[in-house]
Amino acid sequence: MEIPQTLLEMARRQGLDLVELVSRALSLDPNRRASAHVELAERFLAEGRGLVDRDPVQASEKLYRAAEEAVKALATALGLGEAERAREYGRWTAQLLFQAVDSASRIAGRDLRLLWRAAWFLHVEGLHEARLNSAQVKEDVEYVEKIVDLASKYVKKARGLAEGNRAGSGA
Repeated sequence: MEIPQTLLEMARRQGLDLVELVSRALSLDPNRRASAHVELAERFLAEGRGLVDRDPVQASEKLYRAAEEAVKALATALGLGEAERAREYGRWTAQLLFQAVDSASRIAGRDLRLLWRAAWFLHVEGLHEARLNSAQVKEDVEYVEKIVDLASKYVKKARGLAEGNRAGSGA
C-alpha cells in the first residue's frame, strides 16, 4: 500500500512521525519501532550518499534525515524517556532530538553529541541555507555513517536481549 504524496507532505509539514504513528496504531513493541527507524536511517544514508556529487542540498537533507532516524532508533532501543514522549506526541521535535542525544550519549558515548552536531550542521547550513557544496557535504558523510552504525549496534543488542528474555521465559 502506498501513502498518497499529499498526505505525506501534510504529515511532514506538521512534523508528524509516521513511524511513531503507525507503530502506535499497530501496538508495536519498542524493538520493532527501533528497527523501523534504523531501516529508514539506512535508506536515507544510501540516498544521501548517492546525491552528494550532484545535489548537495538534497544530499544534506537525506543525510540529516538518516541521523535523525538513527537518533530515534537509539533512543527507542535504549528505552529513553524522550522516545516515549515522542510516541505519545506522535512526533519528534528538535528539542526532543537534542535531549535524546544528550541522554543517549551518557550510555553510548560522548562522541554522539559531536556526530549529531555535524548532522545538524548539514540540516541548517546544507539544507535550509544551501551554503554547502558537494565537497563540504561529502566531508560529513562519515559522521552520519557513525551515528547510523551506532544506532544499528544498539538496536541489534536490544533485539538480542529481548529474544533472550523470551527464550528464557519460555514465550
